[in-house]
Amino acid sequence: MTRAYLFALFVSTSFAADPVWESIAASFQPPAEYAGKLGAYASPLKFNDGSEVKTATEWQQRRLEILHNWHALMGEWPPLVERPKLEILETTQRDNFTQHHIRLQIAQEQTGEGYLLIPEGKGPFPAVFVPFYDPETSIGLSDKPLRDFAYQLTKRGFVTLSIGSPGGDARKPVLTAGAKCQPLSYLAYISANAWTTLSQRPEVDAKRIGIMGHSYGGKWAMFGACLWDKYACGVWSDPGIVFDETRQSINYQEPWYLGFDRTMTRKRGLVRPDSPRTGAYKALIEQGHDLVEFQSLMAPRPFLVSGGIEDPPKRWIPLNHIITVNHLLGQKYGVSMTNRPDHSPTADSNEHVYRFLEWALGSHE
Repeated sequence: MTRAYLFALFVSTSFAADPVWESIAASFQPPAEYAGKLGAYASPLKFNDGSEVKTATEWQQRRLEILHNWHALMGEWPPLVERPKLEILETTQRDNFTQHHIRLQIAQEQTGEGYLLIPEGKGPFPAVFVPFYDPETSIGLSDKPLRDFAYQLTKRGFVTLSIGSPGGDARKPVLTAGAKCQPLSYLAYISANAWTTLSQRPEVDAKRIGIMGHSYGGKWAMFGACLWDKYACGVWSDPGIVFDETRQSINYQEPWYLGFDRTMTRKRGLVRPDSPRTGAYKALIEQGHDLVEFQSLMAPRPFLVSGGIEDPPKRWIPLNHIITVNHLLGQKYGVSMTNRPDHSPTADSNEHVYRFLEWALGSHE
């Protein structure tokens, strides 16, 4: 069993009588109207040949099959960075933590600037990687309210690492030389190197590293957590957890996500005759793959969908498939969702995020 597998089983049973757990426990239960409903989504508990997964051992084989399928369609990652270089550019004291402005090696031949925030006190601490369009928003140095996740988490005792889009423009991502994977998969690759960076810090407990993001950052965090199983947990704030071609913001078809195609560039927006599916996204849809299958890669590690307008309560229907996988693995508390009416986070939804991470990463003990 992997370290992430064992740790996820530990956190699923460790805090049953804990006040933090009690404040989030209800979010692990679907509303009655959606409980047990599976809809038309294909079960991830079926191998490519149609045979069923019946044991935890068989699930590990199926998981490898899913991982292979997606990497084959999205393109393989460049070589991972074994010891990412981190250069501290400036150090500032803020509130109850130290803020390091850093330059980080995010690929073999690519760097990006961001921030490493370290709380006061004796570590090692749990840690969270917080990707977004720009790192300043995540650390509370922008005018975008309720998106300062890294700042709020560090004040609660987490080490946080925040970076922005590779190259600075999310719609024109800059990939390292020779990279052949889709941009969204490349963001997951960066997440793997970010995990390695955090795991090698003396202030960080490598067994307690999570990843979270909102919107674009939510897609980034979801792909990072699913494709890199060393992340102990994930939080995805309204990324759109299903392929839905009726929703403008659930835009996995765009070339900066999964629709990159070297032979053509589609017109931005919804899929339509004059702007068809392209790239890996086209292949995924044509071959019957969906995000339910992809998200099953998280099991048995816990994750929270902090849902807004793109991820309303009916998204419990696909999530029920992940619950089924978790039950096979003995994980009772693997899938959690909250809902709000709008895309933007609220004070209440963020408070739930922070408490979920405190529970999942054990920072409140």
